[in-house]
This record gives sequence, structure tokens and C-alpha cells, in this order.
Amino acid sequence: MSLAERDKKVIWHPFTPQKNRLDSIPITKGSGTVLFDDKGKQYIDAISSWWVTLHGHAHPYIAEKIYQQALRLEQVIFAGFTHEPAITLAERLLPILPNHFEKIFYSDNGSTSTEVALKMSIQYWWNQQSAENLAQMPPRITRNKILAFKDAYHGDTFGAMSVSDRSVFTLAFHDLLFDVIFIDTPTNENIEAQKQFIQAHATEIAAFIYEPLVQGAGGIKMYEADLLDSLLAVIKEQDIICIADEVMTGFGRTGKLFASDYLTHKPDIICLSKGLTGGTMALGVTACVDKIYQAYVNDDKLKTFFHGHSFTANPLACTAALASLDLLENKQTLHQIEWISEKNKAFARLLQSNLNIKNVRTLGTLLAFEINKGADEYLNNISAYATRFCLDRGVYLRPLGNTVYIMPPYCITEEELEKVQETIMDLLQNINDFQLIF
Repeated sequence: MSLAERDKKVIWHPFTPQKNRLDSIPITKGSGTVLFDDKGKQYIDAISSWWVTLHGHAHPYIAEKIYQQALRLEQVIFAGFTHEPAITLAERLLPILPNHFEKIFYSDNGSTSTEVALKMSIQYWWNQQSAENLAQMPPRITRNKILAFKDAYHGDTFGAMSVSDRSVFTLAFHDLLFDVIFIDTPTNENIEAQKQFIQAHATEIAAFIYEPLVQGAGGIKMYEADLLDSLLAVIKEQDIICIADEVMTGFGRTGKLFASDYLTHKPDIICLSKGLTGGTMALGVTACVDKIYQAYVNDDKLKTFFHGHSFTANPLACTAALASLDLLENKQTLHQIEWISEKNKAFARLLQSNLNIKNVRTLGTLLAFEINKGADEYLNNISAYATRFCLDRGVYLRPLGNTVYIMPPYCITEEELEKVQETIMDLLQNINDFQLIF
């Protein structure tokens, strides 16, 4: 029995309709930007395997660091114990984060990093109350609403789903999600109305969570830094906690180290994962400013942050993150990020005149556009066609419905990037061969 047949017999894959699904492609190894299947065929991983693989697959430097750490300590409970990789990683992250953050809270992935941020923010306001009020059952809190953008995606756990847009990802659970105040991303036309709305509802809002400049799984939607800055200024005036979800945008994806580096007004809490370990291990980080942390420094034990994970600050994952930081801070990597960004701008200009697409946009190492076929939605069948078309030509892309995007590892070569671009052009020239079923 082949690997694909064995897989189909026992594995349930994510984000994949199960009836009549195609065989998954068995990948046996990766090297740099390239994946190899069990038949030896090569695929350029143009989306960094769900946006995580910053430095390429099976990077020997990261692998060696993990191996050496595994010989010393692979895992230990992180309540009452600590270890050097976790401490060193926090010491290295805090100075480069886009604010004067004071503390690092570790978790497992992007969804849990946002869960931590939401709970941290709501309990911040809960902790402001007196011991008498806290003793009430249930204790009351006035600022308990979360403000979020429409089209947002912050993860698949229940809190993260609640602050994400009501979409195909959350449809089955809408009755179980907590109420959230949703607003559109800012434009020149709506910015003043948004500010007035926030001022009117500020006393009930605990926190504002946002993906700075780029909304990822919602369709790689981009919006302007100056408009977000203007909105953040009003939000901060109302003492609303600002949570930047940089799970996707962090570690160089937007051309700067963090998307928040484009902004004057910085977050109070930042969520990180994906590229944190260079895509090698699962790890989440939620960092907060001292004001947030101090709300938990109290003689009243009820004000403890009762949250944790079995694999909090896993030593192997922290070690992978340290190795990834070493590579990220290397001048060659920073040069590559700048080079990819310039290549994307040039490719975007080339795409602008193509009548089969619309809304070409780019920021840093990200480039995206919509194919003019069917509705602008995740369930648009053009995605499967485009994925298969590109795979046949040795390029792995996974469009979000009719939104095609590239987000390559930073180690991609000029030859590989040109092949990705040529494959996309070939796709667009042949797109009319696909008969979309409406």
C-alpha cells in the first residue's frame, strides 16, 4: 500500500473536504525552498508551508541546535521550574519587539497566543476590582467587550474564533461564540465615523485585537499604516488595551521586523508564532507591557493568571526559536527580505495590466491578488484548480478561494522566484480553460 493510500485510510487533514478528496502528496524530505515527494518530484514551497518556514526546510543550523538541546533537556513543567532556552529567548525577544514590553508568556501556537492575550486583557480589567466585588458569584466586570476588525482571522480555538470574522471558518459555532464589536478596517471614508463609534462605546471595551496592515487567512487583505495609526491614537486615548496579532506578520514578513514597526502607536500586547521558530517547532508567545503585568502582581491570589499549557516554553521549541533568530538577524537574511520585497513590487507592476485578476497588492515578502472568476470567497472552486495547475509545474501555492498569494521562505533563489512568477503568469494565461461551476 502506498503512502498516499495509507494516509487516506487513517488521517483527517485540516481545511479539507473529506468526501471524494484527492490523495495527499507524500512529502519525504525538504531542503531549502524545495519539497520532495515519494516519487522524487520537486515542489517550490512558495507559501512557506502555511507561512512558517522562514529559512527553508531542514535547515542544518536549526537542526543541530535542537539535537544538542535534546541531549540535555527535552521538556520540563514550566510552573515552578525554568530553563536557559526560555530565559534567553525572552531576553532576546523583548528588546526587538515594537514597544517596551516587559514580560513574555509562552504557549503552543498562534491560536493559543491570542487566547492568552484575550484572557490577559479581560482579566486585567477584572483585577481592577476590589476583593469584595471579586468575591461575588459571578464577579461582575464592566469593560468586557472585545473590539475587532471584520474579515479578521485569529485562530480556531473558541476565543480566537469569537474575535474572528463570522465566516465559513466559524459558521457551525456562531451560537456558541461570545459577542464581539466588529468594525471595518479603516479607510479615508470611514475613519472619522469609526473614531466616534469607539469613543461612544469605550467604557465597555476591554481590548482591541487587530492584524496590523495585513489580514491573513481573511484573504491577505491589506490596509494603510497611517489610517491604523489614526485609529489606534483614539483607542489608546480611551485606555483600551491594544493587541497586535503578528502571528503571520512577525519576523520580517512585511519588510520590517514586525508590522507594528510601521506604526507610531504600539500595541500593549503582541501575539507571535508561525515564523517564531523558523517553522521548525510549535511555539507561541504573548508579550505584554508592564502596565498589564502589574495588574497581576497582588497579594490577592484570585488575581493570579490561571492559564497554562503542558508544553509551555518547551526547551526544544525555545532552542529552535533562538536558532531562527540567529539566522533572521544575519545580514544575508535581511538582504534577502529586502530583495524579495523589491522583486514583489516589480512583479506587482507586471500583473497590474492582466485582465484576469484584480486588486494586486504587495507588502514586503507578501504579494496577493484575486482571480476574476466567481465570488470573492474562500469556497471558490478556483483554488483547487490553481493549486493543481501549479503543482503539476513544480510550484506549491494554496490560494484562499480566488485569492492567490506568495509568501516564500527568505532563502528562495532568484531562479526559484522567477519560476514561481512564471508559473503564476502561465496560470493566468490558462485560467479561462477552467469552467467554474456556480
